[in-house]
Amino acid sequence: MSPRELLIGAFQAGVDAVGAEALLPPHLPAPLRGRNIVVAAGKAAADMAACLEAHWPLAASLEGLALTRHGHGVPTVRIEVVEAGHPLPDAAGLAAAERLLALVKSAGPEDQVIALLSGGGSSLLSLCSAGFQPAVSQNAPTLADLRATTAALLTSGAPIAEINCVRKHLSSTLGGQLAAACKAPVTALLLSDVAGDDPAVIASGPFAPDPTTYADALAVLERWHVATPDAVRRHLESGAAGDIADTPKPGDACFSRVTTRVIGNGHTLLEGAAIHLAEAGIRPIILGDTYTGEAREVAQAFAALAREIKQHHSPWVPPLVLLSGGETSVTVRGGGRGGRNTEFLLALALALDGLPGIHALAADSDGLDGTEDNAGAMIAPDTLARAAGHDARAHLANNDAYGFFAALDDLLVTGPTRTNANDFRAILIER
Repeated sequence: MSPRELLIGAFQAGVDAVGAEALLPPHLPAPLRGRNIVVAAGKAAADMAACLEAHWPLAASLEGLALTRHGHGVPTVRIEVVEAGHPLPDAAGLAAAERLLALVKSAGPEDQVIALLSGGGSSLLSLCSAGFQPAVSQNAPTLADLRATTAALLTSGAPIAEINCVRKHLSSTLGGQLAAACKAPVTALLLSDVAGDDPAVIASGPFAPDPTTYADALAVLERWHVATPDAVRRHLESGAAGDIADTPKPGDACFSRVTTRVIGNGHTLLEGAAIHLAEAGIRPIILGDTYTGEAREVAQAFAALAREIKQHHSPWVPPLVLLSGGETSVTVRGGGRGGRNTEFLLALALALDGLPGIHALAADSDGLDGTEDNAGAMIAPDTLARAAGHDARAHLANNDAYGFFAALDDLLVTGPTRTNANDFRAILIER
């Protein structure tokens, strides 16, 4: 088996391990005599909804709405699937989020709500806060304002928890607000795509207490130098001044009706890959699923570790594969194309500088690296040597890792995987 085949196989095994069929069935609640209402949001929403349908008794009531990214839908019978914009919200998403909120509000104490949440839910559930619906004022924020704010946040280099802090305070669904709107008991089943698996951060926590405030959201904009439309800033300032009620906080009575379980995460992804590698006779080393920071800086640290292992057999003796996950970030300063995984790999290739016997794959488990059409890419010892006419450092400076790997035909293109446990990195160090 070639290094390329080995690493791609490990990635696919990891993705399979965080698929709905592998995770969801043991956690499903029993049907009730009342209404059994499913609300799902995220890149895994449609697959989770279809899996629940397949395991749900035909005689029991079942209805619901699953909101997922364009291209991530699957056929369902009893739960409606709506595809909408991600990472930037669109009109389809706002309309579906409004319907989902109404569905949650319609549930009574004799019913139950089953929430299936995964990464991507923050954008997909975007719904203008009741304090600034466009119908209220000509100066109120619009969908265009939400899109501009989201785009600025995503290119600022801010960590996902801080990005979601702002999103919660521009929404009437996120940050525990669906829990506050619901009178029925809720079972929230979460596939985590964030380091630390905090339910308040996963899909911006629509059924979880929100410890952040409007003032915190304003501080995020200042800290990361995020420019927003005037209407957005006015709304946040009104909230910070106490003119708009904040999101539900820890200890709020509405959360006594919510049972939350994280059913899978980045470590589950890595464990699935590790099993595949061990069966192939290669030792897997799981370094963890909580790596954050600038992608190119994280790459420097991994290059140093790989070099130590290869040249000095410390702290482990090769052959082996280093596995890691988490969510790095990219502060976009150039005009190129790419995502955090391809940026990580390009920086890693430069740092290793053709060191023999080291191959690597980095990809997003949802099949989409940033806003591009690839999951990630791969490097080999000859990557820089094969890049004749393509200055790797110039591509990195321009945030154009996609263009670099496309020229070498080293992009990893999988299409939507309909799951999301965040980044996957595998570095093979041969003997």
